[in-house]
Amino acid sequence: MTDATTPDDALAPDANTRYARQLVLPDVGAAGQRRLRDARVAIVGAGGLGSPAALYLAGAGVGTIGLVEFDRVDRSNLHRQILYADADVGRAKSDAARDRLLALNPTIAVVAHAERLDANNALDLLRDYDVVLDGSDNFATRYLVNDACGLLGKPDVYGSVHRFEGQVSVFARPDGPCYRCLFPEAPPADRVPNCADAGVLGVLPGTVGAMQATEAIKLLLGIGEPLVGRLLHYDALAARWHTFTVPRDPDCALCGTSPTIRSLVAPTSGPRTIDAEALRARLAATPRPIVIDVRGTADFARFALPHTTSVPMETLDTWAADADPSLPVVVICQLGIRSASAADALVERGFADVSALAGGLAAWDDGAAE
Repeated sequence: MTDATTPDDALAPDANTRYARQLVLPDVGAAGQRRLRDARVAIVGAGGLGSPAALYLAGAGVGTIGLVEFDRVDRSNLHRQILYADADVGRAKSDAARDRLLALNPTIAVVAHAERLDANNALDLLRDYDVVLDGSDNFATRYLVNDACGLLGKPDVYGSVHRFEGQVSVFARPDGPCYRCLFPEAPPADRVPNCADAGVLGVLPGTVGAMQATEAIKLLLGIGEPLVGRLLHYDALAARWHTFTVPRDPDCALCGTSPTIRSLVAPTSGPRTIDAEALRARLAATPRPIVIDVRGTADFARFALPHTTSVPMETLDTWAADADPSLPVVVICQLGIRSASAADALVERGFADVSALAGGLAAWDDGAAE
């Protein structure tokens, strides 16, 4: 496959074979394949959504894929996070994902950003990418990705899943709305169940993540009709897709006529993290901090740390209303993700000394929380 201006050897030596079925598409061809080769896509979260998206983008020949992922592989991830194998349990996801993507396509570059996206680093991490694909699983990160993309002028390919349903859209484009136009404010953290609490059909993130990869490729190639101003909703049980119009909100804090969000502001008094060794020391001392476990009751009954109170996420608000906000509180969960959200919620309620166990119970003792 050639075009009139650039010979085949501008692509990888095996490009004609590797991308043969893609090169024959009139809307791609050699010129489109070169655009993909020169493109840079950041994926925030290499989990259920990021896994299929990353695999398909790598397979399609996107030249540079950046993975923003701080977590480690847990066995409970494997039914939906297809980037990983059982042998990867305990490995940093960023490392395991990079190895898997390069095994699929060694002609691309994979940049592992093994850190949590926050207001301090988001603009620097995402600045050099053409498209940002949001594979996060919490509202705080979705708002952060949206705001960073809006400020940087990068498209935000959004996806989310819940039990048997999923959503896909493209936000933060000059010709369309942003995430805040659809959801101006996040719901309270204790009222939003995540996959660990609510469950998710393992194949569902595959469907939604593949759609996100499709939208990213369309944006990079400038073809088709991206989901700008439209939200695609998928009901897996009914096998139905519905498209909803999402208008731009003139009062939106990010992209409205009088925007108030002009920078990403880091919290000044947010929760701290505490590692397992430091928590052991605090539990052995007197007085001990209040330690709450925000996993579900079944998980708490199976394994719990001593001197710990079970406070499932959905009951956090009730617990906080009766607790003394001046006392030190440590929040724990399985992997440190729910505990971080719960700690944020407690800080917002005025709790002065809140810490979240870094890495969760998985980091407490190898095998203890299995």
